[in-house]
Amino acid sequence: MTLRTLLAPFGLALLGVAGVGLALGLDSYWLLILTLYALAVTVGVGLNILIGLSGQMSFGHIAFYAIGAYLSALLTLGGLPLAAALPLASLGCALCGGLLAIPALRVSGPYLAMITIAFALVVHNGLIEWRSVTGGANGLMGIPLPELGAVDPAVLLALAAVGLMLAALAFYGSLQRSGWGLAMRAVKASEIAARSLGVNPVQTRTLAFALSAGLAGAAGALVAPVLMFINPAAFPFSQSILFVLAVIVGGAGTLFGPVLGALVIVLLPELLADFAEYRLLAFSVLLLAVLWAAPRGVLGSLGRRFWRPRQEPVTASVDSAVLRAFFSARAPRGLKVEGIGIRFGGVQAAQEVSLEALPGSITSLIGPNGAGKSTVLNMISGFYTPDSGAITLGAELAGQPAWRIARAGIARTYQTTQLFGELSVLENLLVAFQEGAIERPWPCQQATRKAMAVQLLALVGYRGNLHVAADDLPHVDRRLVEIARALATRPQVLLLDEPAAGLGRQDTDRLATLLQRLAGFNLAVILVEHDMPLVMAVSERLLVLDAGKPIAWGTPEQVRSDPRVIAAYLGGTQYQARPRAQAWAGSRDAVLHVRNLAIDYGAAPVVEGVDLVVNPGELIAILGANGAGKSSILQALAGLHRPRDGSIVLDNRSIDTLDASQIARLGLALVPEGRQLFGQLSVRENLLLGANVRQDAVDAEAEIEAILARFPRLRDRIDSAAGLLSGGEQQMVAIGRGLMAKPRILLLDEPSLGLSPAMIGELYDALAALRDEGVTLLLVDQMANLALQVADRAYVLETGRIVKQGSAEALRGDPQLEAAYLGAGAAA
Repeated sequence: MTLRTLLAPFGLALLGVAGVGLALGLDSYWLLILTLYALAVTVGVGLNILIGLSGQMSFGHIAFYAIGAYLSALLTLGGLPLAAALPLASLGCALCGGLLAIPALRVSGPYLAMITIAFALVVHNGLIEWRSVTGGANGLMGIPLPELGAVDPAVLLALAAVGLMLAALAFYGSLQRSGWGLAMRAVKASEIAARSLGVNPVQTRTLAFALSAGLAGAAGALVAPVLMFINPAAFPFSQSILFVLAVIVGGAGTLFGPVLGALVIVLLPELLADFAEYRLLAFSVLLLAVLWAAPRGVLGSLGRRFWRPRQEPVTASVDSAVLRAFFSARAPRGLKVEGIGIRFGGVQAAQEVSLEALPGSITSLIGPNGAGKSTVLNMISGFYTPDSGAITLGAELAGQPAWRIARAGIARTYQTTQLFGELSVLENLLVAFQEGAIERPWPCQQATRKAMAVQLLALVGYRGNLHVAADDLPHVDRRLVEIARALATRPQVLLLDEPAAGLGRQDTDRLATLLQRLAGFNLAVILVEHDMPLVMAVSERLLVLDAGKPIAWGTPEQVRSDPRVIAAYLGGTQYQARPRAQAWAGSRDAVLHVRNLAIDYGAAPVVEGVDLVVNPGELIAILGANGAGKSSILQALAGLHRPRDGSIVLDNRSIDTLDASQIARLGLALVPEGRQLFGQLSVRENLLLGANVRQDAVDAEAEIEAILARFPRLRDRIDSAAGLLSGGEQQMVAIGRGLMAKPRILLLDEPSLGLSPAMIGELYDALAALRDEGVTLLLVDQMANLALQVADRAYVLETGRIVKQGSAEALRGDPQLEAAYLGAGAAA
């Protein structure tokens, strides 16, 4: 039990004693303020479920407050006692909240907030217009007061409000740690990851909305007898904003945040009664001050600053018998994929993909950049619906939502880890243990699940603290915890998307051992990975994709020596570039000098110790398999990603601390991967944007004419929207835009990606012409044979390090180049 869990009952008891004592000792005016304060806390707790736990926003809770009040008033006026009217009013509001949530949850963020505002306005007008029931603008009067012997009804209502507040707080504290609360927090942190653990986000958010509305309705049910007269004017829309303010100021997601926030919206106005006309101004200034000084709210920011997680490292040894019993609770079944395909617009991303992953085996899915590997994983795991084919794991799964496929026995990890950042390591696994089931609103099976979580974490090699927030984990531990979380769903099939990305060699070797051990528990493992030594070491069968199509299926030895696979990774040898008229003989004074470059993404190292030299007029190629770090280097050079270490010198000036716009003005122009044109703008407008960084006078029409002479295809499309062009034509526009900047060096990132062979030939002819004209080019392309046709020199990257460099002629056919793409065995 954590310190927070121990302090919560003490805080509730203290609050209860204070509330009861004040209710029995205050005069009638302050007794009314206390009652309204307790009811505001209750509404705040309901909103805290919505905002703090599930990450949704509502500016319409005054509507549920009003519905609760009117239901309570009508029921008590009809003769029902308040003790029975209150739960009925709360239940009615919960049903309204659930019904509102179903259509509202099709949107999120500001759109959801707008829907709740519209709901509040509809309810307000409905109360005015439905005169036969609500009394219209005149409202309802003569609402009966509760009776209990000789106790003053005002005191009785104050005690009831305090009791309701304490019950709401206790419920929130329990909910926060329960399966319901964990599911809500998971959806808030990462809906994608939650769906892949079997959590239905619509069901979870609807539940949060219903609970939140129910608490607001319960508070409203008590406010009716407190006021004894209610009309629509008693529930202004501005009160909704104040309820939200109470949660945000106090600290969304904290137990006692609404307690502190309600002091601001109920007590502060009374203290500033002489300045009533400035109340909204005061609240606005307060909100801005809190958001600036304590963006997590007062209690949230204090907790973040002073609270430290309890230390409980994973020290247990792996108990294979316990783990085998855990995984064998589901009978092992293999996955069969037959002929699946999907099209995005006019692009066929995958077609006729078939594979079989058997229990106890590791099947790898490999291919060059853009081959469709992640698309296939997304179809198997339910994030994409295939246009054709079948996916079978005991039953047909194609077209099922991701959460249903996860419950059927398929778990996955992601290329970029998708942990629930604000949840602890243990809580991440507790979400997965539920396997998507809606459990009780209080913690259950905690001890048993914690013991199994420790076993799974020990299995994957995690030795850190159970209670540290996932956001605070180093990269390697994030990978391990994500695998352990996937295993906690007790899967029959485990999909791993680049689990070795960013890992060092030792960590990768440990990962290889782990994968083989998982297969030993009769799991069917499907691996997408660019670390070829790892893939070749652990896989029993490999499926190779190229441009969405399967081109090879077999053992590592068969695949590694397949000419189609080699051509897919290195590029074919059919294209023959025009050679230089004469060998490059330019200045040896480097225009760009890179030394000891190191780049991280988050905590993951992707490039380490890279040295590059680019001389004026050279065409330099950076080669390597997908994930080797090529594009990361270009992004660092262009200022789009700040390197961790090293120096970048352009024309004797250090640029590694400059931002992208400053670097562009100095003469580095990036043609990014995927073109990234402004699709709504015309070709002409895209080209003109390239000249924005120039300091000299620009003869725009003459320079555009030069681009059109270089790329004649664009002439007839000069006024067409760039987004309507073919991929090859868009790439020509992207290169033309870069040339309009008159750069010292033109950086090209994967220019051949997704293009037809004929278009690639046309594009590379243009690059050869630029080279011969003396334009300095730094080219990144996974198609090594293509790049070496036009390059003067090349650097070969493997897992973020340069493993080979030299003249293009010397590198053509070099076994070490092939090994960098397909693993060491390829060079044999």
